[in-house]
Amino acid sequence: MNLISLLISSILIENVILTRFLGLCPFLGISNKEDGAISMGISITIVMVIASIITYILHNYILVPLDIEYLRTILFILIIASLVQLLEMFIRKYFPKTHEMFGIYLPLITTNCAILGVVLLSRNYNYTFIETLIFAIGSSIGYMLVLYIFSNIRIRLEESPIPEGFKGIPIALVCASIMSLLFIRYVGF
Repeated sequence: MNLISLLISSILIENVILTRFLGLCPFLGISNKEDGAISMGISITIVMVIASIITYILHNYILVPLDIEYLRTILFILIIASLVQLLEMFIRKYFPKTHEMFGIYLPLITTNCAILGVVLLSRNYNYTFIETLIFAIGSSIGYMLVLYIFSNIRIRLEESPIPEGFKGIPIALVCASIMSLLFIRYVGF
């Protein structure tokens, strides 16, 4: 597969939020402000790329040769959780306002299925190291792009006259589904 095609595909066509519906908790929880969306996107990018590199190495050079591939999900979750803990300690120490803004959503990166999904998909697709890296970068860019776009939409939604029953998460999910339809149109790309 062409690397540029893989990058574009992972950003738009196989967007982890809008076409795979992974990582919706931070997507809905932190996307109400632009700076929060960008900070969360950067945090997820760091964890996703580093986790993809580490899991690629561990999978191909330890799990497969030892024929213990059945441990990959548990091992991948441990790696992601460890990376998130390191990231949280770093943000708490050097960016306390950002840490406050994230609240509960920063530790929730540990259980963000988008990160685990990207790591597992790259293994299921049998990507090479470079393809795994491109897929992780593209997926995280796509995640950050959707978070940023959605944060701008939610700011406008707060100012719009919306029926009481649709305010908050219901209208957010309606908008997310419309965004999903827009991203899916790139399938013929």
